Amino acid sequence: MSESDPTDHALAAIASILDKPDSLSFADAPAAAETPAEQPPLEPAAPVEADGYSKIGPGPLQAIRFKWTVRRDDKGDCYVDEPIGDSSVPISSGPMPKDAAIKVVDDRESEARRRCEAIKREMAARNVTG
Repeated sequence: MSESDPTDHALAAIASILDKPDSLSFADAPAAAETPAEQPPLEPAAPVEADGYSKIGPGPLQAIRFKWTVRRDDKGDCYVDEPIGDSSVPISSGPMPKDAAIKVVDDRESEARRRCEAIKREMAARNVTG
C-alpha cells in the first residue's frame, strides 16, 4: 500500500474511534429494548430505474462510508459498484438482472445501517458500565 492509500486513513480513523470510546457521545442512543420495531419499507408507486440507483451507508466520516450504485453495461446487464469513500476503486458485482441489482443495493445498505446502530449501542453500553 502507498502512503496515500485511502484505506489506511479509513482504518486509522476506525481504530482511533474504537480506542477512544469516551471521545464520542452516544448517550442518546437507544438501548436494544428501546429501539422501535422496524417498519417494512414502502413499496414504490412506480418501477425503480436500475441504472444509477444508489444508496450511501451510514457513518461519521465520508472517507469510510460505503456507497452502492447500479450501472448497466452495453448489453443491458446490471452491475453493483461498491466503493469506500470517494476515492477508492469500487468492487463490482455482476452481471445480474435489474431486480437483483436493486435488491443487492437495498440489502447491503440495510445491513450496514443495522451494524452501525449495533456499534453505537455497544459503545453507549461501554460508557455506561465503564
